[in-house]
Amino acid sequence: MARVVRFHELGGPEVLRIEEVHVPEPGPHEVRIRVKALGLNRAEALLRSGAYIETAVFPSGLGLEAAGFVETIGPGVQGFAPGDPVSLLPPKSMIRWPAYGELAVFPAALLVRHPPSLSFEEAAAVWMQYLTAYGGLVDIGGLRRGDFVAITAASSSVGLAAIQIANMVGAIPVAVTRTSAKRQRLLEAGAAHVVASIEEDLEAQLKSVSGQQGIRIVFDPVGGPIFEPLAAAMASGGILVEYGGLSPEKTPFPLFDVLSKSLTLRGYLVHELLADPERLELAKEFILEGLEAGALRPVIARTFPFDQVVEAHRFLESNEQFGKIVVTV
Repeated sequence: MARVVRFHELGGPEVLRIEEVHVPEPGPHEVRIRVKALGLNRAEALLRSGAYIETAVFPSGLGLEAAGFVETIGPGVQGFAPGDPVSLLPPKSMIRWPAYGELAVFPAALLVRHPPSLSFEEAAAVWMQYLTAYGGLVDIGGLRRGDFVAITAASSSVGLAAIQIANMVGAIPVAVTRTSAKRQRLLEAGAAHVVASIEEDLEAQLKSVSGQQGIRIVFDPVGGPIFEPLAAAMASGGILVEYGGLSPEKTPFPLFDVLSKSLTLRGYLVHELLADPERLELAKEFILEGLEAGALRPVIARTFPFDQVVEAHRFLESNEQFGKIVVTV
């Protein structure tokens, strides 16, 4: 028996329960790990509230990121042994492969030996954010040295990962945040410029910092009204990569900017990268190289103990965090 987090109805953080359940032995090509830390993602709050791309089947588990030790390996598993420290690539389905628990079973193909320089808390905060940012910026956007890239929701874990990746490549990250409250922290995190979207003229500021070159890549999880000023500030032939829909407002289509500048608007979810073994391997190599060199380093907003997972989810929804929320187990 092990303690796991489950919910029996849709709702706010209060529906989460810690329950004693039997965690099965790993099947063929599976590994059971003893979890030491969990990384929290907005996707888990969306699943819990009924707004995610998956639909919960009750009682439902949840969770996309974990780090810990290999406890048991199933038949056919090669390359891992009990005691190995590992972290988890996000599974396609967190209902089928939930991470929130003291013990959890995953396909061996989803496990990675992370650099020993990382703590378990940091290792649990790696893969969702860096894979998402790498996929949008490098794999799809073709980010290159000298590019101006506008990164919205910049203080999120993915936004901060995108800033680090842009700097690693030699691009120029322009952080877009709602207010100036986090301006200094974003500059310290590596942003070359910071624009407060509800305090400043977003289009004018993006044009000012990027000059005649313009913004070649926009990396956005928000949508809504900012779509138009973002597109207006983009360079000819630029690409806007949309990986979320946080805005409750309708997203206008910037027709004339798309036509006059030959812009590309591209939807993206990290599952696309995870489903392609060759692209995923390149992503893992890039991220591990960055972690080992110190160019990439997860930013931990706050750490909660396992017994406070409800409070951790409340903080997740508060929009107060700067970086990743982690739960220690």
